[in-house]
Amino acid sequence: MPTVPMFPLEVAMVPGETLPLRIFEPRYSALVQDCLATDDPAFGVVLIAAGREVGGGDSRSDVGALAHITEYADLGDGRYRLKCVMRERIRVIEWLPDDPYPKAVVEEWPDEAGAPVDVAAIRDIEDRMVALFERIAAARGADVHGRDIVRGADDSGDVATWLYALTVRLPMGQADRYAILSAPTAAQRVAALSEAVDTVTAMVEFQLSE
Repeated sequence: MPTVPMFPLEVAMVPGETLPLRIFEPRYSALVQDCLATDDPAFGVVLIAAGREVGGGDSRSDVGALAHITEYADLGDGRYRLKCVMRERIRVIEWLPDDPYPKAVVEEWPDEAGAPVDVAAIRDIEDRMVALFERIAAARGADVHGRDIVRGADDSGDVATWLYALTVRLPMGQADRYAILSAPTAAQRVAALSEAVDTVTAMVEFQLSE
């Protein structure tokens, strides 16, 4: 199992997302330099459950994704601007001492076998997201077509990618994002995403009723 550099964040990043970063802290400058010295520069990103962002004394989640550096600019004095794409889901097997940056022994964690996924259930989630977006737009007097927001999420033809794409489009809290990311099977991810839609919808309705 590989040992990889790790970058804890206060955001649960999911596969398929783009992650822009500005690096200036010395330990993470070292991380970037070590990554750029490899053929496929990448590092793991996990959610900080509690504690200071990208620093010591934090409580780190054990499920995340690999961030592949696709573009970078060396700004000098150990500062970098990065564009990363999140790809493989990973699971931390063991955290190693920070020296000088966090490292962990990880394994890729593709979806486990489980109950078959009901495509109609995912379409229902899309419909509820569309209704939510249009409810928000109507309350704000905005001209928004909710269907345009979810359009293209299923372009890949892959259920896991489809679900992650919908996750990115829904403005939810980090706990809900992490629940979706860490669902062992695709069917459980459908259930987690459905629950997140319900949570956001209830929150919006409560705010609009005040």
